[in-house]
Amino acid sequence: MALTDETLQALEDKAREIRITVLRMLNAAKSGHTSGPLGMADIFTALYFHSAKHDPKNPDWAERDRIVLSNGHITPIRYATMAHAGYFPVEECLTLRKLGSRLQGHPEREKLPGLESTSGPLGSGLSQASGMAYALRMDKNNARVFCLTSDGEQQEGNTWEGAMFAGKYRLYNLIQIMDRNNIQIEGNTEDIMPLEPLADKYRAFNWHVIEIDGHNMRDIIDAIDEAKAVREKPTLILARTIPGKGVKDIEYDYKWHGKPPSDEELPRFIEQVEATKTV
Repeated sequence: MALTDETLQALEDKAREIRITVLRMLNAAKSGHTSGPLGMADIFTALYFHSAKHDPKNPDWAERDRIVLSNGHITPIRYATMAHAGYFPVEECLTLRKLGSRLQGHPEREKLPGLESTSGPLGSGLSQASGMAYALRMDKNNARVFCLTSDGEQQEGNTWEGAMFAGKYRLYNLIQIMDRNNIQIEGNTEDIMPLEPLADKYRAFNWHVIEIDGHNMRDIIDAIDEAKAVREKPTLILARTIPGKGVKDIEYDYKWHGKPPSDEELPRFIEQVEATKTV
């Protein structure tokens, strides 16, 4: 699909629509994480509606790109995006975290077609994705693995085991997209356990690194295209994002890491997201 101005506008409109779905589902659940899902809406929209190879009508298609969500607590954005892409009815999003729902607070692989892994314990996703990428290459399957990670989980040792493995085996079919929003549950990442210089660390582990604005749709798609063209090493797309993006009342506030909008806040938050429309 050509990246025309009309295509970009359609993707931005879809991301806005998905953000509103996330707010509605978190409000209905009365629990869950708000800031991370809102901050990753543009990236998930780019993947599911432009850059990743997948088929909602055939979620087990052998040639599909694998999308692994390591920081499973932001799964509302994955559910909402998958629903809008056609994996299941959008109305089902309102069952988030309900007893018996397929949409649990952390994704369960066997609950919902289209999920590649169960995630919850932070730090495991990159190792899982590295294993998938290695296996695909052994099978001579040209599919790629997109691994979505948080910056806070870079404090987990397992992450760096996966990074070393991917660098050693030159897993060019692995693309990690890191949500660099600088917050975690108790505050700023650089106050709790400093991560910088993140880009240099990954380069030292033999990764190709691209740094982008995680809310610029053209930058996101161009970075993924560049990553697809790299043939000698894995790629990290270091996406600088705003936690709570679109809701001015909560942007940058780490206290919204694990807090849902109340009945009183929901209409105001939706109005703020709608106000971000540029044309």
